[in-house]
Amino acid sequence: IISPATLVRSASSLRLARLRTEGRVRAMRILVVEDERHLSSLIQDGLRCASMQSDAFTQFEDANLALKTSHYDAMILDLALPDGRGEQILRDLRSRDNDTPVLILTAEDSVRSRVDCLNAGADDYLTKPFEMDELVARIRALLRRPGGALGTTLVVGNLAFDTIGRHVTVGHAALNLSRRELAVLE
Repeated sequence: IISPATLVRSASSLRLARLRTEGRVRAMRILVVEDERHLSSLIQDGLRCASMQSDAFTQFEDANLALKTSHYDAMILDLALPDGRGEQILRDLRSRDNDTPVLILTAEDSVRSRVDCLNAGADDYLTKPFEMDELVARIRALLRRPGGALGTTLVVGNLAFDTIGRHVTVGHAALNLSRRELAVLE
């Protein structure tokens, strides 16, 4: 039986396939490709509050290089970049058989743009302006998909963590944990 006192130690024993790096659980790593620096910074702050790490790039070439040299659990991609189109980053990514979940975040709200991006391999499409809570929820949903970085419920012994509802139980007893404790567990 796992007691609340051993809760934090239990997090290190979770089997989370893609979340393990050198035996330690790591935070979700998100690539943000957004040319508006202020908006990019706000997105990174929102992801950080949701216990996700992020790298941000404002240029097409920098983002493409990052995708070729680093692993990301998901990507937030703007379509209108100063030196290229986000769709091309998406097409290049998919042509390399890279299945990193991609959420398009753009001011382009036409049906044609949404259809083209989804057909090119985007996993989700959100238009600006947007609510940060919705963006984070959509990223978490992408990460929970089969083959994604998160499952819906993580279980170790009698400890269960519902990643959707953000609830933890030990046996049948609910635990009230802080946001930081939930992040450690996740």
